Amino acid sequence: MINLSANQLQGWVAELYWPFVRIGSCFMIVPVFGAETVPARVRVVLAGAITLLIAPLLPAPPPIAPFSAAGCVITVQQVLIGVAFGFCVHILFDAVTLGGQMLGNSMGLSMAMNVDPLHGSDASTPAVGQIYTLLVTLTFLGLNGHLALIEVLVKSFTTLPLGVEGLGTAGLATVVGWGAQLFAGALVVALPGVTALLIVNLAFGVMSRAAPSFNLFAIGLPVSLVFGLVILTMGLPAVQATFMELMARSFAALEQLAGALG
Repeated sequence: MINLSANQLQGWVAELYWPFVRIGSCFMIVPVFGAETVPARVRVVLAGAITLLIAPLLPAPPPIAPFSAAGCVITVQQVLIGVAFGFCVHILFDAVTLGGQMLGNSMGLSMAMNVDPLHGSDASTPAVGQIYTLLVTLTFLGLNGHLALIEVLVKSFTTLPLGVEGLGTAGLATVVGWGAQLFAGALVVALPGVTALLIVNLAFGVMSRAAPSFNLFAIGLPVSLVFGLVILTMGLPAVQATFMELMARSFAALEQLAGALG
């Protein structure tokens, strides 16, 4: 007859529960996995499957009951860690989308809105931002970014083990500092196109001063739109290269957040 004690059962639950909480929290907000088009049940099943696969490889959890006061603190810490990891990756996509919005506004497409599948049916994004979002999503999957994210998550259980300490002040500072990449990345993405469109608008301004009868509003908007589409087409490789650079920085930030770099 097999006799199981309460401590053994709590240990088995802890081996699966806390890793599942960290991975599941990350998958709830990280792009691709956390998109509104992906049902919550799929995310839960995927997080559970990964937890079952990696559980034998993880360090032993602390001898604390999962549903005790200390265990609840550990659970909250795992949620914060998972959300921080997902936030760092989500900033990449938001930066590119924001850059597309800036370029779309300069082209005169600020009214061309589409439902954003990444942020839900209640959110709408300019068409240029949607094109950039699709491009970087395919790039992310093509470079196996989703597999790299899972790898970093698994390694984090060694460099950032389960415990009541969690990220700490340094980890939270890293997450807050990484939020600045939203505006820096958007500026890098949109600056070439916005600069080129600014030159086009300046040329129209000179023409309107030289010929006051020139109907700027009737001709300027179509011409700006055409130039914007040409700039958009020619700038797609640069946007992809910028995203790849931001992606490398993001995973470096994740490793730093997990304590892998010191």
